[in-house]
Amino acid sequence: MGKHDLGGFGAPFFYDFLFLLSFLVISTRCQDAEIIGILKNTINVPVSFEWTGQDICKWKHIVCDVSKRVKAIQIGNQNLQGTLPKELVMLTALTRFECQGNSLTGSFPYLSKSLQKFIIHDNNFNLFPQDFFKGMSSLQEVRIDDNPFSQWNIPSSLKDCVALQIFSAQSAGISGTIPDFFGRDGPFAGLVFLALSDNFLEGPLPASLSDSSIENLLVNGQNSNSKLNGTLWVLRRMRSLKQIWANGNAFTGPIPNLQQHDQLYDVNLRDNQLTGVVPPSLVALPNLKFVNLTNNLLQGSPPRFKIGVGVDNNMDKGRNQYCTNVAGQPCSPLVNLLLSIVEPLGYPLKLAQSWQGNDPCANRWTGIVCSGGNVSVINFQNMGLSGTICPCFASLTSVTKIFLANNDITGTVPNELASLPNLQELDVSNNHLYGKVPSFPKDVVFRYEGNPDIGKKVQQTQTSSKGNGNNSSIAVIIGVIVIVAILLVVVVGVLLLVKFRRKGKYAGKLQNLTTALVPPHYGDGNAAKISGGGHGEGNVSSLLSPTHSVYQGEASNMLISIQILREVTNNFSEENILGKGGFGTVYKGELHDGTKIAVKRMQSAGLVDQKGLSEFTAEIAVLTKVRHKNLVALLGFCLDGNERLLVYECMPQGALSKHLVDWKEAGLKPLEWKTRLSIALDVARGVEYLHGLAQQIFIHRDLKPSNILLGDDMHAKVSDFGLVRLAPEGKTSFQTRLAGTFGYMAPEYAATGRLTTKVDVYSFGVILMEMVTGRKALDDSLPEENIHLVTWFRKMLTNKDSFPTIIDPTIKLDEETLVSVNTVAGLAGHCCARDPYQRPDMSHVVNVLSPLVQVWKPLEPTVDEIYGIDFDMSLPEALQMWRHFEGSDNTFDLTSSSTHVNGNNAKSSVSATLSHAQ
Repeated sequence: MGKHDLGGFGAPFFYDFLFLLSFLVISTRCQDAEIIGILKNTINVPVSFEWTGQDICKWKHIVCDVSKRVKAIQIGNQNLQGTLPKELVMLTALTRFECQGNSLTGSFPYLSKSLQKFIIHDNNFNLFPQDFFKGMSSLQEVRIDDNPFSQWNIPSSLKDCVALQIFSAQSAGISGTIPDFFGRDGPFAGLVFLALSDNFLEGPLPASLSDSSIENLLVNGQNSNSKLNGTLWVLRRMRSLKQIWANGNAFTGPIPNLQQHDQLYDVNLRDNQLTGVVPPSLVALPNLKFVNLTNNLLQGSPPRFKIGVGVDNNMDKGRNQYCTNVAGQPCSPLVNLLLSIVEPLGYPLKLAQSWQGNDPCANRWTGIVCSGGNVSVINFQNMGLSGTICPCFASLTSVTKIFLANNDITGTVPNELASLPNLQELDVSNNHLYGKVPSFPKDVVFRYEGNPDIGKKVQQTQTSSKGNGNNSSIAVIIGVIVIVAILLVVVVGVLLLVKFRRKGKYAGKLQNLTTALVPPHYGDGNAAKISGGGHGEGNVSSLLSPTHSVYQGEASNMLISIQILREVTNNFSEENILGKGGFGTVYKGELHDGTKIAVKRMQSAGLVDQKGLSEFTAEIAVLTKVRHKNLVALLGFCLDGNERLLVYECMPQGALSKHLVDWKEAGLKPLEWKTRLSIALDVARGVEYLHGLAQQIFIHRDLKPSNILLGDDMHAKVSDFGLVRLAPEGKTSFQTRLAGTFGYMAPEYAATGRLTTKVDVYSFGVILMEMVTGRKALDDSLPEENIHLVTWFRKMLTNKDSFPTIIDPTIKLDEETLVSVNTVAGLAGHCCARDPYQRPDMSHVVNVLSPLVQVWKPLEPTVDEIYGIDFDMSLPEALQMWRHFEGSDNTFDLTSSSTHVNGNNAKSSVSATLSHAQ
């Protein structure tokens, strides 16, 4: 055979084949160039791209392979607008597509099956193809976060992506449940990063996640009504975990044992309904750096974590249900015993909601009845409990009656219960118990009907239970009806009790305090009421009438007489002025013990317009409803003729603006970066509380450095609630009049008046930009194109070379600090996204900032801790508390002239002090 004899085909055929092949290569090259040309037009490519010339492989942001085929398009963070053409799918050699951080819109097109890296986060795409991932067996990385996609489910076609390592789809409109195929039985043997935060997911974490290779699991902040729920039991066997964020959901039950999680360093479980004791295995994790457990119903002793671990485990009132507020302090033996009893029952949520304090008898725990300081009755019937009966009941020697009827309890009745010395009655009827019945003394009444397998072996249980399905169903229905009836009775009773107690409480306070706190000329007239219906607009007239004498409702015990305020401010002297604004003047007031308060005195009512009066009303209406350590506390208010005054806790270091941009004029040192981070986190937590953790949604509308006040410890609190709006029930977006400060005002709000929580997020982003750069939101001294901080910051942020030049030169930069500044700068840009749907919510902001901030703890107990005073008290309550501890020797006598109240002469001497410790 000759050298040109090609298998019988002949040389002519071979050359024809080569010609055809070269023609196809040239054709595909031309096709790629044509498609890139279409892309150039649809995204309005700027001149800076230099997309000119015939050879697209020389164009910026375009990468070709050796065959001159387009293999990568990298146009991220270029401020691009427009849409992506459907012709992109014809780039069959494309392995990498990046367009993140732009403002591209429309439906996202299909792409090549050869794709390996797919990064499109932070855009405005509104539709994603359900079968986009079909056949993409080479795809390794997916990042589609922060796009306002119409709600869609994670498609089953994703299973084709067998090489997948990273799947990040946060704030991407995903609804439904988390698919099973992400777990051990799915196709993703190499999946290590799964981020599905801030979507609309619901249901439990799939059991298939056990033994998976996932290292980072982010499922926090779901926006669906039911959120992610169920237990966190699956985490016990996710041994590869390094980071778990499950906060902001509706998970229940205990935190599982994590003793085999040697790599786990970041645990965020806050804002759920977790119950039970914090497992020692979590505290002992060898690589733990951050843990966040706030806002759950955790029980037992507060855990004490190792030094160096960043802990957010707020143990204040209304947070977790720990038996004490001292980390590591053990609970009483009785508390520990009762927790052991409910552990096999899964630490039921219904019990955890009321099991507070270290004395079950004094605090009236649900299901626990005491006699003479000892537990005499345990009543857990009709609670829907599942699990087993703990033999540790036998240690509760004082108990006389145990009721566990009408639940879903399984297992056997422990023999140990027969040894209880004082037991008179045990009712376990209508459960799913089986096995031998213990031999109880003859005088013990033992009820066990409705357990068809009691007395039978475990093996017989399964067969017998099938034949009694109807009886079980009837029992369940009856149980549900009984539960509902009991709950209705309890709820009505509690509401009536609270109503009458509150009424009696306020009546008593008014009678005792009116003489000292209300001037004599308030002695007649009709009662005024503060409406809780709307804040910032309307509901003004009834509150501000000077003829009204006594206030009803939550603000009734916060009235302070003008005589007191004149005395403690030295008659509003000029040397006591802390600051001035459009509302009027703020004075420092000093009590006889040296404690300082801040008094905001509005302009004379004759000079104040309706807007000013409305803001005065809003401050009172909002701050009597919300209390948080990062919101300035309102301690009292005064109405006297034309005088309108508000009294706050004092923040000695003043406004953030003075320390951030005006520090030279004020003779101060510039803020260190760690201090700025701490302040940013404080503000974020305060706003997060307003947006979602309070009982209603409040929108501040005027976040800016001058409305952020600092204490002596440089911790921050949000102030000035005169423009706050309450979101109507069930609505997250609504129309309102324009209010706020230019430079901090979100563009969509300024243009349309539509108000959402994302308006505050935008303002917070501007504050972060000020912290990074040290310059004002609006600076008229700069060139026209740089006056507006946000516009200038965005432009500089996209240029890696120029960005370091905009960092405040007073910040001492090292490698660690530069990384932190870059993170905050990115967060600031995210918060100030043009489209509100692209902005994170404040819980996400808190999650980003928390790991950057070292945990701060006071070195010494504060005054309010020593004397039991906190800022949940009104001013009169704090004064009374001080007098109780100090006695009459060192008190500041604020006794007013006698005033006739309800026919009785009431005289009150009130001791005055307020702690300004944080």
